[in-house]
Amino acid sequence: MPSDQPRSDRPRRIGYVLKMYPRFSETFIVSEILAREAAGEEIVILSLRAPTDARFHPELARVQAPVIPVGRAASPRRLWEIWRGAMADPDLAAGIAATLPELVEAEAHDAEQALEVARLAQEHGLTHLHAHFGTLATTVARLAAAIAQLPFSFTAHAKDIFHRDVEDADLEQKLADAHHAITISEYNLRHLRARFPEATGRLHLVRNGLELERFPYRPRHGIAEVPRVLAVGRLVEKKGFGLLIDAIAALRDRGATMTADIVGDGPLREELAARITQRGVEDRVRLLGPRTQEEVRHLLQEADLFAAPFVIAEDGNADGLPTVLLEAMATGIPCIAADVTAVGEVIRTGETGWLIPCDDTDALSTALLEAAASPELRRLTDAARALIEQEYSSPAQARRLRELVEAGRPVGEAARPAAPVPTTRS
Repeated sequence: MPSDQPRSDRPRRIGYVLKMYPRFSETFIVSEILAREAAGEEIVILSLRAPTDARFHPELARVQAPVIPVGRAASPRRLWEIWRGAMADPDLAAGIAATLPELVEAEAHDAEQALEVARLAQEHGLTHLHAHFGTLATTVARLAAAIAQLPFSFTAHAKDIFHRDVEDADLEQKLADAHHAITISEYNLRHLRARFPEATGRLHLVRNGLELERFPYRPRHGIAEVPRVLAVGRLVEKKGFGLLIDAIAALRDRGATMTADIVGDGPLREELAARITQRGVEDRVRLLGPRTQEEVRHLLQEADLFAAPFVIAEDGNADGLPTVLLEAMATGIPCIAADVTAVGEVIRTGETGWLIPCDDTDALSTALLEAAASPELRRLTDAARALIEQEYSSPAQARRLRELVEAGRPVGEAARPAAPVPTTRS
């Protein structure tokens, strides 16, 4: 039953609307929720899809928030029952009436899940909805917030900004209706404010946070005779792992020996395995498959160098600022990364690591050699750790997120969607 307590007097309770939870590759969401809970906020997680990953990170056990699956009707009868149930509540019925043109125009599952999220928000006393990625989750959160007469916000990362399938009209409408919108880097913030100038006041920078105590600093006192390079991420085009394989082969041809371990899984696994064979580096490059955060932390401690050879994918997708690069910098491993989007905000040649041109195998192999022989590793990694401590701590992230929720419109004053816009699915 809905609470009789006036909306403005209710304790704040944040509903996280996520496409899928938990998701093995989205450790930054778990870290964010843990930080907000540690700061005293109440969180409820609403998952629009059932998880499909076979492995999960142990940090999930620390999350206190209940996880509520938001189902999708398997029959027209079930869909009608959801609509009828929502219409039976006067508050939700008023919200449905106000958003009816958009609900009719929306994808059937989006409309249905928006109704269900609105009902669950009322049932669980939620005062604000927040989504990650400006695609499916934000589509549903925006409609649900309008129905339930709640404010909503969302965090934009990378694919939901730069992919060629992102529709400007859709993202612009979401920005216009949001209580506030967040992005994770200065690069993204400048890009979005230039692209959507009317949303400038609603767009805010909140960097991803790390639990720094989980990533103790261990500077390298020397590099092994055969340096071991570590790379971590989903096996997708934008990570550039094919360039790392080529760089290890190029170093062999130059008479230098390095090995590389690539951690992760994804659609390019077979292609990368074939590339390893084609380049004749089966004895030097290993595909280790997916690993938990704890396992990656140990690998970061054991490796000599960390490589992040990002590229801009054919579909326009580019990495934002991967959490694992921040984790690597925190632990004291020397980092080499390609200059895409916001990477230059943390990797600065001669200061915190080696920033190389995008999609350049020669630059990558040369930087690996330079890093392995550098007499200044301790100075660079000290500076890298200091930067992470200063700008990427979880407590600071949680404080800023709370400030944004508490600023501006009071709880319950949500912007009404103005007109039907195309939905963007992820």
